[in-house]
Amino acid sequence: MTKKPIAWITDSTAYITEELKQHPDFYSIPLNIHFGEKQFVDGIDLTPSQLYENIKNATEFPKTSQPSAGEFAEKFKQIAENYEQAIAVHVSSNLSGTLASSMAGAEIAEFPITFIDSLSVSYGITGLIEKGIKMQESGASVGEIKDHLEKTAGSLHNFILIGQLEQLYKGGRMSGVQFFLGSLLKVKPVIQITTDGKLEAIEKVRSEKKALQYLVDKVLERHPAGKGKIYLMQGNVLEQAEQLKTMIRNEAPGIEVEIGDISSTLAVHAGEGTLAVLWYD
Repeated sequence: MTKKPIAWITDSTAYITEELKQHPDFYSIPLNIHFGEKQFVDGIDLTPSQLYENIKNATEFPKTSQPSAGEFAEKFKQIAENYEQAIAVHVSSNLSGTLASSMAGAEIAEFPITFIDSLSVSYGITGLIEKGIKMQESGASVGEIKDHLEKTAGSLHNFILIGQLEQLYKGGRMSGVQFFLGSLLKVKPVIQITTDGKLEAIEKVRSEKKALQYLVDKVLERHPAGKGKIYLMQGNVLEQAEQLKTMIRNEAPGIEVEIGDISSTLAVHAGEGTLAVLWYD
């Protein structure tokens, strides 16, 4: 049987669009979510809505973990039956051990995979995969795709309004000082994924109205011509996301806006109520 040239692989921190779900060469390998002794597979055993409900009833905060190298290897062996090689784009290595585990799995499976550190999460990963697939369709080599995606990684524009400050802190993604100040002032921090794939607090907002306007202002600052496409990622606050979309479109009708859900894995850390605007130039 003739093998197909390239499989595209990511993990469940990525935003999986309908187009990618339907793509025959796309594979998403889920991370794990733990509530005490119970383990769930992101998107399979546990949907985002179920996660939020479980958190409300849980006695301790959930945790996340990447698949083991052996679990990645098993999946890669299955993919290798139909593909000559693969390109894998994973969550920032500064936020998760997923990339390292995936690379170890590829060695075990002895399957040639080109790895890209997205230096981001959610649509930051998705956008790179979409660019790479377009390049492949245009005849670009794996080396050319790798070079372009590595140059693009880290250039994501992003502003993230955290829904649950306590979850971010208990998940180890925020310093104690930042958490204490945020709790004391009863504010929601706006954070950013930096060019090297780390989280950085950049602003504090005190009300929902000010938070939404802050996100609108940031979009308009970076889109002075009022054109382009952005992604609004939301954590069980679709009504707020729709409101934010309307606010942006009222100011800049030429900007295309797509709303999507943050995955369960990301929701464990960012929490219910999270809103983010993300885009590549």
